[in-house]
Amino acid sequence: MEEEKEESVLVTPGEVLGRASDVKTGRGAYVALHNNTVYASLTGFRRSVSPTPDSPDQRPTVEVIGHKAHGAVPEPGSVVIARITKVMARMASADIMCVGPKSVREKFTGIIRQQDVRATEIDKVDMHLSFRPGDIVRALVLSLGDARAYYLSTAKNELGVVSAESTSGATMVPISWTEMKCPLTHQIEKRKVAKVAS
Repeated sequence: MEEEKEESVLVTPGEVLGRASDVKTGRGAYVALHNNTVYASLTGFRRSVSPTPDSPDQRPTVEVIGHKAHGAVPEPGSVVIARITKVMARMASADIMCVGPKSVREKFTGIIRQQDVRATEIDKVDMHLSFRPGDIVRALVLSLGDARAYYLSTAKNELGVVSAESTSGATMVPISWTEMKCPLTHQIEKRKVAKVAS
């Protein structure tokens, strides 16, 4: 009979659960092949399940049991909607609000690095001309980065700013790939604009 050890240790996405050489991954856990480390993919309680004595693989299985019904969780390859919170010289941070059509219930932070803003002329990207705090962006989740933030990309045509407010508080209208215009003041502001599906 498998022995289950429930630990009252609450873990969150991106937390290290062990080495792949020491533990097997169960529900709510995944292994990062580049460093052979097992991470939690959702918020919940860490649990270790011992193998049966006759099992050829004697590593315990580590899993994360959801502590409550949780909303959507960002995963590499998923498209998210996020609100830009801070823009710095080499990156912008954002709060992820939706994964696909589903809203998230927990706080997930995303980072858009300078090299992930667009596909061309990466070295010429000016973060302050691509995003402003408060902008709503559509982005692709690249990977779980460090400090429990997801690395996001807006490098495809359909990714980027989908909604932005001008300095006068009006919702701006996209007029090109790189510009949005305020309908009230007609002032033009630079952005990395998402292509609207026509």
